[in-house]
Amino acid sequence: MRAVAYKLPQPITAETSLIDVDLPTPEAGGHDLLVEVKAVSVNPVDVKVRAGVAPDGTEFKVLGWDAAGIVKAVGPDVTLFNVGDEVFYAGAINRPGSNAEFHLVDERIVGRKPKVLDFAAAAALPLTSITAYEALFDRLKVQDKVSGAANAILIIGGAGGVGSIAIQIARALTDLTVIATASRPETQAWVKALGAHHVVDHSQPIAAQVQALGIGAPGFVFSTTNTIDHLKEIVETITPQGRFALIDDPKMLDIVPFKRKAVSVHWELMFTRPLFGTPDMIEQHKLLNRIAGLVDEGAIRTTLNETVGPINATNLKKAHAMIESGKTKGKLVLAGF
Repeated sequence: MRAVAYKLPQPITAETSLIDVDLPTPEAGGHDLLVEVKAVSVNPVDVKVRAGVAPDGTEFKVLGWDAAGIVKAVGPDVTLFNVGDEVFYAGAINRPGSNAEFHLVDERIVGRKPKVLDFAAAAALPLTSITAYEALFDRLKVQDKVSGAANAILIIGGAGGVGSIAIQIARALTDLTVIATASRPETQAWVKALGAHHVVDHSQPIAAQVQALGIGAPGFVFSTTNTIDHLKEIVETITPQGRFALIDDPKMLDIVPFKRKAVSVHWELMFTRPLFGTPDMIEQHKLLNRIAGLVDEGAIRTTLNETVGPINATNLKKAHAMIESGKTKGKLVLAGF
């Protein structure tokens, strides 16, 4: 089968940072589905792993987690899907990735593809949807109000992949006032179109802008990017006894300033359930099906912003470089081989 892989972590500008390869087609066992991949999207995690993680031994390392495709075979323990089903999913970080014609994935972290979307539009959604959903409902527990706080959430990095879907999920499934950050006219327009009630500029002091809205201090803050740059403003913005979640990887994060306000701090990693095979791993199957239902109902829409081209090394290198620029909005997708 055709795939895109690498043997050494390198800058994306290196000729062999990603290469086209031919690999054996895997076979489904246990709870695995063998999916014929129709489209993939690229996330910051792809960039981080490519730049810093070497393959085991002399093997090629195949990246890619977001995917949409068709089930071609099922393992003997599969009960949730049948051959021919159209699916979307975000995979597991400790297994070979989806930048290949055929891909193995555990059925318990797979959802049915939204009926109203093509494969490219569907591939934009899984990883960011799981991240946003788990951050909102499992980590921040936005369904439990913070006493005395404004019933509001501040989403830092509203135009990114996670921010773009978090805005929509918060609007569709909660009564929260959504404040999103964006710094450029085009990204500010993007987050407004996705449903943010208010937009503030994260290139300027955030706390004063939120205070000027006149709605009070938000009970929840969700930081999707550059947390270390905004930490002081987050501490100032959030209400006492509020809840703060983040998903990025600051080298050092001093959370002591949150102590005075008794703010709880939560890290979200959507790979945790499949990585550790947690007993509730099937919750990702359930939440992806819920996302698919919301899409089909018209309550949320895909965050696909650009289809870069077919799945090959040249286009994946282009997509990685775009992610590394830090100036993308929504999601980048590759479709077909």
